[in-house]
Amino acid sequence: MRIVLALVKKEFLQIVRDPSALMIAILLPVILLFLFGYGVNLDSSRLRVGLVHESPGADSAALRDSFLGSKFFHITMARNRMEVRDSLIRGDLRGMVVIPAGFEKALDMGAPVSIQVVTDGSEPNSAQFVRNYAVGAVKTWIARRDIEAGGARFPGLVTIESRFRYNQELKSRNFLVPGSIAIIMTLIGVMLTSLVISREWERGTMEALMATPVTISQILLGKLIAYYLLALISAFLSWALAVFWYGVPFRGSIGALLILSSAYVLSALGQGLLISTLAKNQFMSAQMAIITGFLPSLMFSGFIFEIGSIPSPVQEFTYAVAARYLVPCLQTIFLVGDVWPLFVKSMACMLTVAAAFFILTARKTTKRIF
Repeated sequence: MRIVLALVKKEFLQIVRDPSALMIAILLPVILLFLFGYGVNLDSSRLRVGLVHESPGADSAALRDSFLGSKFFHITMARNRMEVRDSLIRGDLRGMVVIPAGFEKALDMGAPVSIQVVTDGSEPNSAQFVRNYAVGAVKTWIARRDIEAGGARFPGLVTIESRFRYNQELKSRNFLVPGSIAIIMTLIGVMLTSLVISREWERGTMEALMATPVTISQILLGKLIAYYLLALISAFLSWALAVFWYGVPFRGSIGALLILSSAYVLSALGQGLLISTLAKNQFMSAQMAIITGFLPSLMFSGFIFEIGSIPSPVQEFTYAVAARYLVPCLQTIFLVGDVWPLFVKSMACMLTVAAAFFILTARKTTKRIF
């Protein structure tokens, strides 16, 4: 144990004296959280929409005012479709809502009437928001008419009442920022570990370490402990920024967050050690870390894209990506609280992935230079 502690001390001295390692461990989480917190936003507000008002009258004017009063729309008024058609084609508008001619007459006669919503399908996410917000504006108008009439003027058999739990404001930041912590720990664990060890091979310090009376297990354990603690510091820094800077609610416990992070960091460090064993130069290590660590964690973890929407053959591959298990746990611990049945199952999967990486690393790593 004395030898292992000496190796851990050596690793920390090397980290402190290496500005690039400190930048990756301390500065990179801040930059990534800034990008994910401000640069990635799946919410749409103040959508640019054209409102074609073809039917004059009190009811149509009230419906028009319902759209104008919506905080989700930036309305461009028009009297016919041709006035906003070119703007929709150019992409200046995300959609067009048409209150058709004869709208007032149809309501007075009790006949069914349709309000046309045309959206720009080149951006499906925005198109869906335009549609949903337009439906909300129409429902607001109907509710006001019912109140003014003292009863239901548009009676329906089913009333839909929606409630959103955990993330009541439906802010994408509240689940993007916690999920981004998994991506940050992937970079810290995989890239930093692989790059630093590869740098030792390039500079010749690894050969000097191989010449000392230490076993390969002690060398790996010394590096593992040092970067394990460094990764946990980065995770704590990310948590502090998420809660105190971005205002993301944290309903779980620090202890549960620490345990989850520890299980994931072990898998990331195991992957980084394996990469450094296979690629003994920094360029190859960086490429392998991005291709095998960062990109799978970003694409196949459910961080941005739902795993259920991924093709079935690729879904099978996601079971080997440790971030798949951490991302839902982080989102749960921030927005819901401590849900230990989910955490225990996910930690078991992450530790299994970590064990696989360590077994491969132990088999590929030998105490020899060539």
